[in-house]
Amino acid sequence: MTITRRSIIKTACALPLSSIVTVAASAAKTAPSLPDKSSFEAMGISYLNNASQHPISFKSSEAVEKYLAKRRLHPAAPTTLHDSKLPLESFAKLINADFDEVAYVQSTTAGEQMIIRGLGFPHVGGHIITDEMHFPGSRATYDGLARTGMDVTRIKEHQGQINLEDIQKALRPDTKLIAISLISMETGFKHDLKAICDIAHANGTLVYADIIQAAGAMPVDVKNSGVDFAACSSYKWLMADFGVGFIYASKAAQSRLTRTNFGYFGLNIARTDQGKQEAAQNNGFPLSASGHFAIGTRSFTGVAILSQSLDYILKLGVDNIHAHSQKMINRLKDEIPALGIKLKTPFDSDGPMVVGAMMDADKILNPHLKSANVKISTYPDHFRISPSVFNGMDDIDRVMAAIKAAL
Repeated sequence: MTITRRSIIKTACALPLSSIVTVAASAAKTAPSLPDKSSFEAMGISYLNNASQHPISFKSSEAVEKYLAKRRLHPAAPTTLHDSKLPLESFAKLINADFDEVAYVQSTTAGEQMIIRGLGFPHVGGHIITDEMHFPGSRATYDGLARTGMDVTRIKEHQGQINLEDIQKALRPDTKLIAISLISMETGFKHDLKAICDIAHANGTLVYADIIQAAGAMPVDVKNSGVDFAACSSYKWLMADFGVGFIYASKAAQSRLTRTNFGYFGLNIARTDQGKQEAAQNNGFPLSASGHFAIGTRSFTGVAILSQSLDYILKLGVDNIHAHSQKMINRLKDEIPALGIKLKTPFDSDGPMVVGAMMDADKILNPHLKSANVKISTYPDHFRISPSVFNGMDDIDRVMAAIKAAL
């Protein structure tokens, strides 16, 4: 009998925990190649909707089972404390940050709003720049700040892009923050983050980037770009679940924040002697991202998943993941326009998605996609295809056949 991860998961509840761990370890010895279908469920569909939410791997599911066994007080369950620091270390490595520059948050939006509060908005006044391609919930947030006294400029998009020159022209002496999404969920447009940070910092302005559609799918280097703040949830390209994500704040940018959070989980997380000394002088709160942002109980099932999913991403290598997806993305960029469908995604954007403009896309495409067992995102005026590590050209064949059948 051949043991697979599928059989492990199907029998997990019936096996003693020690058996689950032993069998899972033996099944995980061989590093996967791309496309890696064996690490994920046999879905029965061509799932190309990873920019919405990413499937959880077998190994991540096993990590949750071990955690839940502990919560059930299974006699063989680990008795050690849950290691919440490991995913923080892995995420810091993933984006080239230091450990004390990252912390857990509930969601991307929660992280962005913590930064907004820490900078004193709207009470301190001043000017903020954002754009029409920032996350819709964030656009609403800055509209709200405008109603309460902040001067907010929203840069308009031109042909699916935000021009760097327009951001530069909008900068003023009192501009305190530029807030963007690194990759637009609506078009796949990618900002030149380093260029934005360069012009912002020359003006004394801070930069926040929503990196939910980038982290895990493509290289993100916070030090090279110079970005001051970033945040992302984990249920997309970090291959985890809802209810837990990460916030990044550079050491320099942390000094610009006013403490607005005084949570138990922000206490004594310092790892160095210097950090412990700083915490002792600061009512127990280290001068770190966790010291600034960590509040109360986090999703420990989410942390368990991240302990495996981030390890999986790091072992595969983000460069390899990105190169694999770009082969499929580039093919889609060639074949979709050949059908007479205009791309909303700029051709030179190397983000993890392709967006096509189509009126009534949901009504036109959904019946054919369902018949072909293909899952993408469809909307009243566009559709989005977002392949990942388990997808191959066979999946691209299926989605293109379904689109052609609908036309």
